[in-house]
Amino acid sequence: MAALLAAVAIGSILFFLLLPTLIVIPMSVGTSSYIEFPPRGLTFKWYEVYLSDPDWMAATWFSLRIAVATTFSATVIGTLAAVALVRGRLPGKDFLQAFTLAPLIVPHIVIAVALYLFFAPLGLTGNFYGFVISHSMLAVPYVVITVSAALQRFDPNLELAALNCGATRLQAFFHIVLPNIRPGVAAGAVFAFLASFDEATVAFFISSVEGKTITRKMFEDIDFNLTPVIAAVSTVLTLVSLVLMSTIEVARQRSGQGRLG
Repeated sequence: MAALLAAVAIGSILFFLLLPTLIVIPMSVGTSSYIEFPPRGLTFKWYEVYLSDPDWMAATWFSLRIAVATTFSATVIGTLAAVALVRGRLPGKDFLQAFTLAPLIVPHIVIAVALYLFFAPLGLTGNFYGFVISHSMLAVPYVVITVSAALQRFDPNLELAALNCGATRLQAFFHIVLPNIRPGVAAGAVFAFLASFDEATVAFFISSVEGKTITRKMFEDIDFNLTPVIAAVSTVLTLVSLVLMSTIEVARQRSGQGRLG
């Protein structure tokens, strides 16, 4: 009985958390020219409006470019940082680890204001490179966490065996360590992509008229042009997140089955 009550309670909490996302989906296919729930009819014209609007497409492609570049930079930096923190004998390792994870703790509004004040004199607001730098800073902690967890599960004796057989540190890392921690690196890369693509607070501060992310465009339309296109874009962002997370879960399960085999 207790297990049943616990399952019902957990299910209710999860349903409550997912309810806003679930409501957005039918809103995106409503026939009305404004957002309403429940929808009076069914249409996909708001997705067509989104895909045919040059401003929406420009913001979407800009966000994708930033997210891809952020994924690459954050994955490389975060993986190297995780190796150093887990394997290295660094002075003040605890402080360095806390400093690396600080973007997860410090409110994004504080980071956004600081970045704007720092980037504005350098001409990096609304700039592709400014976004990549700021989003990489926000995404690196996710990579550090996932890769550190993978490294702690990895048997260091395998790397030592490779070194004893004549491999260099670099060869041992790329041929022994990296293949074994690949699921953690891949998961970190996905989290980095999503942290960049879905980021809204920092983007709101450092965007410009020309350099505008999809989240900043959503903020503007919510203020001045609240139509079901917003719900359509929100649904697309949700589906992208679900597809990426499902891909990582499938890859993780296959990796685990491969090791068992």
